[in-house]
Amino acid sequence: MSLFDAIYRSDIQNVYRDKSQCISIDIKREDQIHPVVSGNKFRKLKYNIQQALSENHQVVLTYGGAYSNHIAATAAAAKMCGLQSIGIIRGQEIEDKLKANPRHNPTLAFAKEQGMYLNFISRASYKKKQTTDEIKKLQQKFGSFYHIPEGGTNALAVRGCQEILSDNDKKYDIIACCVGTGGTLAGIINSTHKHQKVYGFSALKGHNHDEIKQWTKKGNWQIIQDNNFGGYAKSSPRLINFINSFYRCTSIKLDPIYTGKMFYQLFKMVEQHQFKNNTKILAIHTGGLQAIKGFNQKQSDKNKPCLEF
Repeated sequence: MSLFDAIYRSDIQNVYRDKSQCISIDIKREDQIHPVVSGNKFRKLKYNIQQALSENHQVVLTYGGAYSNHIAATAAAAKMCGLQSIGIIRGQEIEDKLKANPRHNPTLAFAKEQGMYLNFISRASYKKKQTTDEIKKLQQKFGSFYHIPEGGTNALAVRGCQEILSDNDKKYDIIACCVGTGGTLAGIINSTHKHQKVYGFSALKGHNHDEIKQWTKKGNWQIIQDNNFGGYAKSSPRLINFINSFYRCTSIKLDPIYTGKMFYQLFKMVEQHQFKNNTKILAIHTGGLQAIKGFNQKQSDKNKPCLEF
């Protein structure tokens, strides 16, 4: 049985109930699926890895930054499914740091342990990574490979993310999810019912709605960009305190890039009475917990507050 054939847990737990407004927030624990290939990364990679195998590819190639959840998950999934993997990493300067200290970056160290070949390129080249010329250069260097975009979002990824919601989730009025490249949100939107609305909590400073519109024809969604704490991978002591408090109250770990920011803003919206009475909210835990070790390491180096787990 392969990684993607097994049946995995994805429990639903209540994390907030406002008796005066009769508003409840439940969390769908997609982070429970697998220790590394968890949450939306499992969903995005499922049909891509299956497609790579069906086309008899031996290698998958993808892209990411220094602490990319996608890079770590792809490396692990490829190894478990008998594939080789190549990661095109943004920033040549990172390679020098890794050579000086192999444990400098826990995410890339893990990917390497899973057998992923790391190819570091300049940030200028990385911006052009999806152009035909750049892909041809990679084919000349590495030969044949199955290509997975940065963040894993493509049609097969959206198909996988359409499986996050089940018939048991019909009772919810609002589905909340983090947004990066938009594939996860699009998949969730596609599987919602008429009475449901989807709120996408952006991890980015500015979000291109067209990235989502290309994968869905539905209009029952909205991007929330408040409290992203300055943009992607940015944080503050206020956010760290919230995530630590959330963990102490629920025993559920959140990450500071995606899920922590989503829950922070979701709770603020309830406090500000932005939801109707009797609203049932389901928030999707998209995983991403592997990055916490690297985050805490950077915070500690700067003498800043860390997560307590």
